[in-house]
Amino acid sequence: MELRNKKVLVIGTGISGIGAAKLLFGIGAVPVFYDENEKVVATDVKGKLPEDKNAEVFIGRLPKEIVEEIVLAVPSPGVPVDVGIVARLKEKGIPVWGELELGYRYAKGRLAAITGTNGKTTTTTLVGQMMKEACPSVYVVGNIGTPYTETALEAGEETVTVAEVSSFQLETTEEFRPHVSAILNITPDHLNRHHTMENYVEVKERIAARQTKEDVCVLNYEDKYTRKFGDICPAHTVFFSSRQKLKEGFYLDGDEICMAKNGIEERLLNIHEMHLVGMCNVENVMAAIAIAYHMGLPMGKILDTVKQFRAVEHRIEFVATKNGVDYYNDSKGTNPDAAIQGIRAMNKPTVLIGGGYDKGSVYDDWIEAFEGKVKCLVLIGQTAEKIEACAREHGMDNIVRADGFDEALRICTQKAESGDAVLLSPACASWGMFPNYEVRGNLFKNYVNSL
Repeated sequence: MELRNKKVLVIGTGISGIGAAKLLFGIGAVPVFYDENEKVVATDVKGKLPEDKNAEVFIGRLPKEIVEEIVLAVPSPGVPVDVGIVARLKEKGIPVWGELELGYRYAKGRLAAITGTNGKTTTTTLVGQMMKEACPSVYVVGNIGTPYTETALEAGEETVTVAEVSSFQLETTEEFRPHVSAILNITPDHLNRHHTMENYVEVKERIAARQTKEDVCVLNYEDKYTRKFGDICPAHTVFFSSRQKLKEGFYLDGDEICMAKNGIEERLLNIHEMHLVGMCNVENVMAAIAIAYHMGLPMGKILDTVKQFRAVEHRIEFVATKNGVDYYNDSKGTNPDAAIQGIRAMNKPTVLIGGGYDKGSVYDDWIEAFEGKVKCLVLIGQTAEKIEACAREHGMDNIVRADGFDEALRICTQKAESGDAVLLSPACASWGMFPNYEVRGNLFKNYVNSL
């Protein structure tokens, strides 16, 4: 599509919207902003643009005449596509590309894209670090913080881009085609947006929709959805498994990560050589090795990076030991399955902070994963009552409700004894109490470091 001198509607004025606008300016298009949030200030939006650029900004209501002039809409990932302005634009036949699709259309070089309910950020960061150790030009983009559109026009033919991709971003892709894709796992999440598990699974699988057998898709053999997808995936599939030996692929055998290829087994790495903790991170590492290997990196460089790599901030991140108590920040555990991994990584009696924004999750499996590890559950936020009821149904009685985050932190320090752990792993999103999980995690770390 030729966009030079054409008006493109950018829906949303956050980091994704600004990134999309910068790319549009770069190709000679005319971005027009729209945000239905009436608290947004137009001058603030314009202040985020390059100094020599300006754009129309519409807040609250979008004039009909603007709709008649635009040739493309680029919604931010947080904007629902089945209701509201995006749905109305689709009805009018106006193409809708997400920020991910827009970046892909104009980027050069090779692309690895990683999705999954959990583990995306750790795996993407690790793959990005592997690439940076071996390649001269590498960008790590997507749901991890830097929009793809911020780097797309800077990428050359030798550039490698590693993208963390969310289900929200995959909803608005058309031609998006990574050289290597990965679906780490699929467990219930964001059902308030996708409505059904079937819809959520279908959206995740879109990461490989345009791939061919010339491309590679890395899949988790122990996840029922990704294993099934392997039968129909259009790409060449490569599995990893934490539970059984595979005839082809990457797997855990005792404490050893192994690779089986063409009938030959090679032992790659002992998991005790890693700084990461928990089986979830063993799976993330296997996926990262598979991705980097099929992106063409030498195995020696890949393994050297794994041995040096440390936990991503806010994901089962060790903070400090205070008065004999270990404190872990797992604020990125924003759904029950992610929080299960946080619990499994604990090896001592744990005081757990849970609760937050209600995304429609079910908490039974999370509670069952406590397995005697959780000595006290401290609950906050919108979901506190729902989680408490579920926990009591499963025989968990040592539960404390806190009126706010500060009170929850004080309760934890009172309940934890020397030899215990305190874990922030809420199983819920942060919205309502905090702008994002990073703010929640940083407040936790600040509190711990001040003890």
